[in-house]
Amino acid sequence: MYSLNTASLINLLGFAVGVALYAMLFVMVLRHRKQDSKFDLLLLLTAVLGITWNAGELFTSVWQDFNGKPVPPLIKAVYFSALGFLPSVVVGSAENEKKNTRVLTIAAYALSSFAALLHFQSAFFSNFAPSNLALQILTFGSIALIIGLLVFNYRQKLENKTVWIFALLIFALSALHLSTKTEESSWYVELLAHQSSLPLVLAILFQDFRFAFADLFLKRALSLLLLALTAFSLYVFVAQPFQSLHTTHEANDALSTGILLLLWIATALFYPLLHKFSIWLVDKVILKRVSYEFLQNKIGRTLENIESIDLALDNVRDQIAEALTAKRSAWREVYESQSEANMPQVNYGRKAAEIFVPTNESPYYKISLKNFSGGRRLLSDEISMLEAVSLLTARKIDALRVTHERCEQEIREQEFAKLASEAQLTALRSQVNPHFLFNALTTIGYLIQTAPDKAFETLMRLTQLLRRVLRSTEEFCSLGEEISLIENYLDIERTRFEERLRVEIDVPKPLRKQQIPSLILQPLIENSIKHAISANKHGGKVSIVAAIEDTVYGSNLLLQVVDTGAGQNARDFTNGGGIGLENIRERLSAYYGANARFEIRTDVKKGTTAEVRIPLETAGVHSV
Repeated sequence: MYSLNTASLINLLGFAVGVALYAMLFVMVLRHRKQDSKFDLLLLLTAVLGITWNAGELFTSVWQDFNGKPVPPLIKAVYFSALGFLPSVVVGSAENEKKNTRVLTIAAYALSSFAALLHFQSAFFSNFAPSNLALQILTFGSIALIIGLLVFNYRQKLENKTVWIFALLIFALSALHLSTKTEESSWYVELLAHQSSLPLVLAILFQDFRFAFADLFLKRALSLLLLALTAFSLYVFVAQPFQSLHTTHEANDALSTGILLLLWIATALFYPLLHKFSIWLVDKVILKRVSYEFLQNKIGRTLENIESIDLALDNVRDQIAEALTAKRSAWREVYESQSEANMPQVNYGRKAAEIFVPTNESPYYKISLKNFSGGRRLLSDEISMLEAVSLLTARKIDALRVTHERCEQEIREQEFAKLASEAQLTALRSQVNPHFLFNALTTIGYLIQTAPDKAFETLMRLTQLLRRVLRSTEEFCSLGEEISLIENYLDIERTRFEERLRVEIDVPKPLRKQQIPSLILQPLIENSIKHAISANKHGGKVSIVAAIEDTVYGSNLLLQVVDTGAGQNARDFTNGGGIGLENIRERLSAYYGANARFEIRTDVKKGTTAEVRIPLETAGVHSV
């Protein structure tokens, strides 16, 4: 085979590979859209132009070989115009928000449009295409664009400049080669000049989409290029020399045909190795991607030795941010599940991604990654890795929560045993103090002389109250039982204060069945009697209210004790309020942790309001 035939073969293979590469790019653009379901117009335009140019040249080669006549000039004008617009795409990919680069992009498209006009003018009026003048204009125009990119993008990284300059220089060389009418002079010239569209598309992809299309396009493209190179090498260095030794044989020589078949089979056997090499080249050299399986195992081993939820999230966030080249990363709590059945979910865009960590219970967590370097976008294997890491992190957090809850449960159980006896003694001291007993017995003594029947009734109520307090050993009781105890206490006090004490109890019947800590309201009632009724010569009113309160975190059982006192003892309440109030705080904290609340609000005009909030589920209330 002479050099002329080798150059022709280079062109045929190059144009065929070019059609395949640009067609693959076209399919990838259609299948992988942006989040707003719009196409990437830059990539779509690149694919259409590349297909037009390579398909046109391939069609011309086949047409001239089989038909023996030149291709109509209008067809050549079309695909040479497509070639002329490719440098404009390069400049468009380099455009940023500056006004100068926008002007440069407009100038590039104007240059390509003018060259296309010359091609069509030559085809219509001279019956010849392409126009040599148009190719020369594109040659010098590409050089001018290189200078413009260097001047207007001097702050860009050297890597970016190299890609743009490389692409435009190859195109300038190609246009110069086509305008000199030295086509198919030698195979290496054809490879470097006539096939400029191949490195051009690879340069554009590497610059703007090297992460987005690496797995879906670049690996397959490199595999296809290596396969074509292997087939070409086997033919040039094995099949062609062997056939030159059999020039005296017949054209359909069996041995020659057998050699070609064996070379085809060898090419097919080589392809898996070529594809593996392409994957390695893209992952390790171009993208410098870590092994995601190794990363998952590393994160798993690290989480095993962590005993803090915050530290676990910090560690996972830092490792995946480093692996995915995210310049900013953070995590936060969320209280609503972001996916059905609490499955991991990765939401991602051009510059950011959010990974939902689906723990069994709220709060859940979200890890945010922002500002990926090199225009990186998440691919399918990276999303799978993030989902696996999300599940791994969620299970570790669940395990830590269970461990912490067990420790807290053990501590609470120990405190319950201690607080149970202290609560009973404190309640007895708070409710049946010498002052109360003295006043009650004095009242009974007075009633014995004036109203013996009422004195006896008051004595019975005092006996019931003392018996109830002394015999109560349960840590919890129903709200109805607590109200019954309070009613006995208030009946005795009402005997002493008569019209000065007014009582209002608003507790719905369904709520009276709910469980609350024993003697949790009694100290509040006694404080109201002491500060709002006894200290006021006109007396006052004591109200007891129970209701269900709904919040974004769940529902609570709300208990209120409201009196008409002026609030002059508010400072004492805030700083502890004595044994009874301090006992309430400690018991609520021991039983419910931070999920229960105890507050006292005072107002000089409206009086004092004491509120106890207990989590609805813990209190046993699901619906009323």
